[in-house]
Amino acid sequence: MTAIQGDPASVTSGDGGVGPDAGLAGPDAGADGAVADSGPPGPATAWHQMTSSFHHRNYLLFFYGQLVSVIGTWMQTVAQSFLVLDLTHSGTQLGLTTAARFLPILIFGQAGGLFADRRDKRRILLVTQTSAGLLAGVFAVLTGTHEIRLWSVYVLAIALGFVNVFDNPARQAFISEMVPPEDLGNAVTLNSVAVNMARVFGAAIGGVLAAIGLTLCFALNGVSFGAVLLSLVLMSTAALYPARPAAKEPGQIRAGLRYVKSTPALLVPLIMIAVVGTLAWEFQVSLPLMASHVFGGGAGAYGVMASVMGVGAVAGGLVSAARVKPSGRALCLASIGWGIAILVAAVAPSMPLELAALLFVGYGSITFNSMAKTVLQLAATPQMRGRVMALWGLAWLGSTPIGGPIVGWVGQEAGARWSLVVGGVPTLLCGLLALPVLVKIDRRRGDRSRPAAGMPRFLSPFFPNGRGASPDQPITDRCDETSDANTTTELR
Repeated sequence: MTAIQGDPASVTSGDGGVGPDAGLAGPDAGADGAVADSGPPGPATAWHQMTSSFHHRNYLLFFYGQLVSVIGTWMQTVAQSFLVLDLTHSGTQLGLTTAARFLPILIFGQAGGLFADRRDKRRILLVTQTSAGLLAGVFAVLTGTHEIRLWSVYVLAIALGFVNVFDNPARQAFISEMVPPEDLGNAVTLNSVAVNMARVFGAAIGGVLAAIGLTLCFALNGVSFGAVLLSLVLMSTAALYPARPAAKEPGQIRAGLRYVKSTPALLVPLIMIAVVGTLAWEFQVSLPLMASHVFGGGAGAYGVMASVMGVGAVAGGLVSAARVKPSGRALCLASIGWGIAILVAAVAPSMPLELAALLFVGYGSITFNSMAKTVLQLAATPQMRGRVMALWGLAWLGSTPIGGPIVGWVGQEAGARWSLVVGGVPTLLCGLLALPVLVKIDRRRGDRSRPAAGMPRFLSPFFPNGRGASPDQPITDRCDETSDANTTTELR
């Protein structure tokens, strides 16, 4: 799988358009929009909320395909990091080769998002995942024949980056087409759980195999792409919830940028993601430096650190998956907590204490990332979702060409611990500064999510089997007796 990675939370506005700042009523909302006081959920209810997306076969297939494929990705990530260190013995070069993978996203990310809005996302993924698997195979051949050079690492990293230009927005937006609106937040979080479960196993296995030989890591990653391709082939297209493709019009990329700029519920989280993604989400650079320069370890030590961080992320993901309603306030608190955890990891005096801190770093990383993606997907309209998630990719992944070399240079010149400090401090500050703004947006959205009694709710703009509806078509709480109840989904 690729980089280590719907329905709007909007109701129609008075003029029949979609209001991007409008919110969702919670799942306990009654017919009049009021929220019933049902008390704390029992274990069975909490488990149902935590795994609600698994009731949809397409999503379950995708989840297991991702799990297997990202295990292979983490094996390659470990191998590539230590391949570069073996070739150059330079933290700066490690940061630059990591950055090269994300440079195309920085430059062409919005074009990839527009392409996803216009095309069948499942077909896009079939092509991109096949291409990524072939690139892993080339890595394996060059490494196995001892023909690998630093320049070829850069070329392959950039080639994978061009694949990710189209893969990332399509993959993120495709999640919303596998589940109904009420399960979107859960699906996004469980997808992050799959990625971090894969980190636990992939980094540990990669650390062991890298000590034996780097070629095997690259080869197994190439094979692992077969799992996600098989999941895409086995999906039932009739059970998808496809958004209507965006029509080809001039200036659509600029329209997406204007849309985000005019929507604070999107703009503020994206600014947070850009800052945090640039400086904090550079663990592929900072952790190898910590493992080798601070604790005197190698690939095995890095694998253990990444695995422990993954364990914390899985725990955080399961807790996040049980949450029904993400909010801007929760996103800020996650940023604050994550920043503190990164700073604790930066000053840990021994490997056992470092591993303990990395548990909380992993917990905070998935909580922040999954919550940020869910907030964006719920706030964006379906026709803009590909472009919005391309901006997420630009902010979270495309910022690596800037942040990776900075973090690598800081770690080399000031010391490996500072490679974590330079990420922890901005993450903490982002949460503190954005908190009052997003709390205000949450309150305004909460007021809009409680319609007056007797007001109609509105039909989701897309259904299973690809049957669309006008976004301003009202429906009542009682389904028409002649309609197929399985093909209508209300925004709640």
